[in-house]
Amino acid sequence: MRIDKAPWAPPARPTGSRPGLGDHKPRSWPALAAVLGALSLLTVGYISTFTRVTIVDGDTLHVLHTHQETVGGVLREAGLNLLPQDVVNPPPDTPINHNLSIFVQRARRVQVRIDNAEPIVLLTQSRSAQQVLDSLGYSIGENDLLKVNGQFTSDLPPIKPATATDIVADIEFRHAAELIIHDEGGPPSTINTTAPTIGEALMQAGYIIYLADNVRPALSQQVKPGTYVFIERSKPMTIRVDGREVRTRTHRAIVADVLADLNIVLYGADRVTPPLNTPVEPNMEIRVTRVSHDIVINQDVIPFDTRWAGNPDMELDTQGLAQEGAPGIRERRTLITYEDGVEVKRETIADLVVREPQPRIYNYGTKIVVRTLDTPNGPVQYWRVLRMLATSYSASTAGVATSRPWYGRARCGMAMRHGIVAVDPRVIPLGTNVYVEGYGPGYACDTGSAILGKRIDLGYDDNNLVLWYRWTNVYLLPPVPDKVKYILD
Repeated sequence: MRIDKAPWAPPARPTGSRPGLGDHKPRSWPALAAVLGALSLLTVGYISTFTRVTIVDGDTLHVLHTHQETVGGVLREAGLNLLPQDVVNPPPDTPINHNLSIFVQRARRVQVRIDNAEPIVLLTQSRSAQQVLDSLGYSIGENDLLKVNGQFTSDLPPIKPATATDIVADIEFRHAAELIIHDEGGPPSTINTTAPTIGEALMQAGYIIYLADNVRPALSQQVKPGTYVFIERSKPMTIRVDGREVRTRTHRAIVADVLADLNIVLYGADRVTPPLNTPVEPNMEIRVTRVSHDIVINQDVIPFDTRWAGNPDMELDTQGLAQEGAPGIRERRTLITYEDGVEVKRETIADLVVREPQPRIYNYGTKIVVRTLDTPNGPVQYWRVLRMLATSYSASTAGVATSRPWYGRARCGMAMRHGIVAVDPRVIPLGTNVYVEGYGPGYACDTGSAILGKRIDLGYDDNNLVLWYRWTNVYLLPPVPDKVKYILD
């Protein structure tokens, strides 16, 4: 057999070569020429008996010169590996003639997946997926799904020589299944679908399914012919909480369950409108008002007062601090209510004295001791001594007109003279006998508009008036009155 090669010719001897060592005697050049000529004639004759054949194997073209007598012999001589499903035209037992064309139509190795069954692999001469399915006994309906290598087509890829592992086409065929849809609020409807799951079937049919919708069977369930699908629609609603607006859908029955699904937690006095047990209605608005409280404490100082207390162990006209004063504390507690961070109410919940003020207490002596004073007039007893500003007056200097009936008389009715003294009755009661240092005995029998507090006006006769204006000691003589003013202004 020859495949597109020139006729054979013996190799020429290189120029300048000489006979080999085995040559022992000269050749006969005429005899050699005769032999070569005969060989050439035989070669030309052999070549002239080749038959030219063309093999078309898909997109591959083989041109051969052969002495084979049949198509099958030519294919074997060409080394083509054929499978039983491959088609040869003309058939393998066809005799060979000059310029014969042999066509090899390879079988396609395809994988077929039908519905949810396990895929099968087969060799076929079919030119389309529809022919493959026809050969398997499946007819394609109007709503059935057919894909080749993921594309919506029935055409198979071009023919290529097949091997044990080559798969030139993945054919997916799915029968359309009838589903009866019961969509809440509408009449039942029937769809034919090739989708693998309930969810995909509803989506392909144009049904909008919200996350909160309740679908039975579940969206992930495989489609089975005659399945009833029930869609329980969720209700749209708006929740206003924490300064934001949440638009959602729910199939819950009451407001409390809606908030629970959204993880909206209520604290303390938080308020929900409408109330938690309110049935859910479409397009309902739920408002969560965050209610918080704050207690503000204000404290005020309560000033302490000063008190005086008699002490029988202390002598009259002596004083001492018995207790230091301390301010008290008054506390007011105000409850402030906030709604969504805004103050809406303020009320006093407590107003109390958390610490009572402690008064400052001075003790004054109430113990009266009668003592003796040595005077130029002899010893006198006294029970109190006062340091007083002393002035003096007489009948004519008392400021009373001589025409007045009480001219020259003291308030007690006695005639004005030495020994009559005018006092403030709040300091020295009228009728008290006194001894004035530098003046002598006196009788508190008169008053005067300018004689106030610890001041004493000493009486004289007009003819012996001595002018006074100085501080001096005034001794109060017994008896001690029943009511003693222990603290004097």
